[in-house]
Amino acid sequence: MKIRSGGHDYEGLSYVVTVPFFVLDMFNLRSINVDVPRETAWVQTGATLGEVYYRISEKSKMHGFPAGVCPTVGVGGHFGGGGYGNMMRKYGISVDNIVDAYFIDVNGRLHDRKSMGEDIFWAIRGGGAASFGVVLAYKIKLWQRVADKLPEDLFIRLVLDVVNSTQTGEKTVRAAFISLFLGDSKRLLAIMNERFPALGLTQSDCIETSWIQSVLFWTNIPIETETDILLDRTPSSLVFLKRKSDYVKEPIPKAGLEWLWKRMIELQVPQLLFNPYGGRMAEIPSTVTPFPHRAGNLWKIQYVTNWNEAGDEAADHYIGLTRKLHGYMTRFVSKNPREAFLNYRDIDLGVNHNGRESYEEGRVYGIKYFKGNFNRLVHIKTKVDPANFFRNEQSIPILPY
Repeated sequence: MKIRSGGHDYEGLSYVVTVPFFVLDMFNLRSINVDVPRETAWVQTGATLGEVYYRISEKSKMHGFPAGVCPTVGVGGHFGGGGYGNMMRKYGISVDNIVDAYFIDVNGRLHDRKSMGEDIFWAIRGGGAASFGVVLAYKIKLWQRVADKLPEDLFIRLVLDVVNSTQTGEKTVRAAFISLFLGDSKRLLAIMNERFPALGLTQSDCIETSWIQSVLFWTNIPIETETDILLDRTPSSLVFLKRKSDYVKEPIPKAGLEWLWKRMIELQVPQLLFNPYGGRMAEIPSTVTPFPHRAGNLWKIQYVTNWNEAGDEAADHYIGLTRKLHGYMTRFVSKNPREAFLNYRDIDLGVNHNGRESYEEGRVYGIKYFKGNFNRLVHIKTKVDPANFFRNEQSIPILPY
């Protein structure tokens, strides 16, 4: 059985497999009940992030929630894998702000947080919830967007891609800095002039807007667009793609960056997105949820390759380019294990055939996604689903017998 909410799994594991299967499609379980006085909301897992953001802003102009920048992503998979977004330096990731859930176990029993127990509640907040049962809804904690003077209010994404030089016409690497600041532009300019003067930020580079309109900006939708566009559950574009991830613990030296840029120019197509850590993310212990990537990380990298040509030959070519760039980055990223982000699903990290070698196969990718939390996830999985009914190609395995 495949459990699908938004259907955005990068490797298609919620709807593709080589053996017979059926889909439990959560698409129509999409109600969102916002309780502004209590600063919480119950969100069914078939809802999209865009619907969540819209319903929050519909009830309150002063509240928001830290989750991803793509509005058509489904809540179930996003929260189940951790839920990364551009307010994480201030408020942590999505699963750091989940306070309850409705969960159906393998025997068909419905639970809330109290009846499921803290082990299962821990596992379904970032451990790949579909390995343990069916989550019907999550109760989330909303945040008031009252900015203080801490630099954790600032999130800056660095995007590296290959373009034609405006001066020579030759291929070169372009660096774009895209930011979200929880405050006004005057404070932002003061921070940037002190911390990042080389960027030369000016008032004209800044757009002061509401949180809900910033969601439009990060989705490349004009911010003057009516926000009900976030209720559109259809992706704005459909392309073939490959994604991979990495974590960076140490600054990349200048010579290393120059070498990397040459390799990117050779490959041309793959992009690198550097997402900053620190702030609240460095304060939350790595064992609070299954998501372990906390203190000690400078950036998370997403490898982005898109193409429009159909067919295996094109897919092999572009996936190969992505793998080459991933290989070039080896010396700059985390080691033992080389960490990865579950929401950026990457089948290259290993496949579980769910047979006699299931535990050993699962450990290969599990340690990269969950580090030391993998063993606890396995014990919880073995207890709650001993026959391994809820499984996929990268699910949590049960203990070997």
